Amino acid sequence: MAGNQFGKISSVSLTAASRDGETIVRDVRFTAPYKIMQPFRKRDGSIQVMLLAASAGILEGDRQEFRLEVQPGAKMEFLSQSYDKIHPMHTGSASRDISVKVAAGASLAYHPQPTIPFQDSAFESRMRVELEDETSVFQLGEILSCGRSARGERFAYRYYRNYVEIYRGGRLIYRDNTRYEPELFDMEGMGMYESYTHLANLFLTAPEGPAEFEKKVRELLDGEKETEGGITRISGGDFAVRILGRRAQELEKISQKIWDLAGAT
Repeated sequence: MAGNQFGKISSVSLTAASRDGETIVRDVRFTAPYKIMQPFRKRDGSIQVMLLAASAGILEGDRQEFRLEVQPGAKMEFLSQSYDKIHPMHTGSASRDISVKVAAGASLAYHPQPTIPFQDSAFESRMRVELEDETSVFQLGEILSCGRSARGERFAYRYYRNYVEIYRGGRLIYRDNTRYEPELFDMEGMGMYESYTHLANLFLTAPEGPAEFEKKVRELLDGEKETEGGITRISGGDFAVRILGRRAQELEKISQKIWDLAGAT
């Protein structure tokens, strides 16, 4: 970890628990440049936790670790304050490792701000989610841009890799292995971004009334004129949604509508 500008792994560890029908932060630890804002309490007793970063973004050599645990009965939404800017890197790279545990009867919505990979950047993220059983609720929402398109940086990064595995009761239910290397792939061609500049990737554990939920999401996506998207019901009954667009704000709005349809925390 000698390449890390902070001299050690930049980490966040947070445990949410339920007490008297309300969610509390039982334990939280972090190292530079991260901090956690005082949680916002919502009307249903859940909390919204926002991650703060006292840095310009992700730099060459950075190594980051997130550890999130939601204990039985607790409900939490985890957000970030600002876009993840992945800065240019000479020859090295940066990485992030995320570990999530959601207990029975608990709920976690993981909705970070969009990611912007700058020219010559190289970044790899690995996420492992462990859901205790069918009552463990989890929603994931990520948005990746092509880069700083206003500066002419469309897919000018070296690589962007994002590996996600989600387990329920120890059984793998979802795997997404994203490996974008613009020098090897036509990122604007068929099967990739197809002239769009932003991609939203969502995962949702099956909400109540899954058939009706799927129908409403399809209607929502079909009604959007500036984006293209689709929803897939995967083998475990959960849902994956992908949406292509040209503005991060537009994808954020559509994602929020989908969370609302699912009754997300």
